[in-house]
Amino acid sequence: MGIAERKKRHKEEVRTSILAAAWQLVLQDGWQALSIRRIAEAIEYSVPVIYDHFTNKEAILLELTKQGFRQLNQELIRAKDKAKSPEEQVEAMAYAYWKFAFDNPAYYQVMYGLGIPSCETVNQISELGTFSELILQPIKELIASGKLPETDPFLKLHTFWSMLHGLVSINMMGSGENKNELNGLVLQDFIRGFVSGMKT
Repeated sequence: MGIAERKKRHKEEVRTSILAAAWQLVLQDGWQALSIRRIAEAIEYSVPVIYDHFTNKEAILLELTKQGFRQLNQELIRAKDKAKSPEEQVEAMAYAYWKFAFDNPAYYQVMYGLGIPSCETVNQISELGTFSELILQPIKELIASGKLPETDPFLKLHTFWSMLHGLVSINMMGSGENKNELNGLVLQDFIRGFVSGMKT
């Protein structure tokens, strides 16, 4: 292995260790507590080394957001592949989204720390585009087979995503032992109403 290849591999290893340390800090203390200084201390490098790999903390958060969406997209694909009709696909992906959020609360909070990502953020994260397309496809099929073919699929996508995100956020902030059954009923009611609304 030549010098250039060794340098490249070392750079990739340091970058990976930075992201791993950042993720551990997020898991321990929440994404708001993340700082370049704390990452440098965790991997025992100087602060300038971190800046050699990432321009700022937001660049690290962006990379963690991409990782989160890659994992979420894999879950959505698995759920979608098990379902046959567009109705079943929408329902399966909604439940997969819900499960991902509560199985991975730290990722979810990183991904949505400031609410639904802006268009500018969407353009920077190809994984977010994949996420949108996964859900958009069965929504378009539902609209095409329904009685209102002029319905805007992008509006329905935003409605679907906003409702799911809102339900997850409310439940992440709340507490109580007896809410699981109610949560399931609320999610079920939302999915049924959403799907039937496009078929009428």
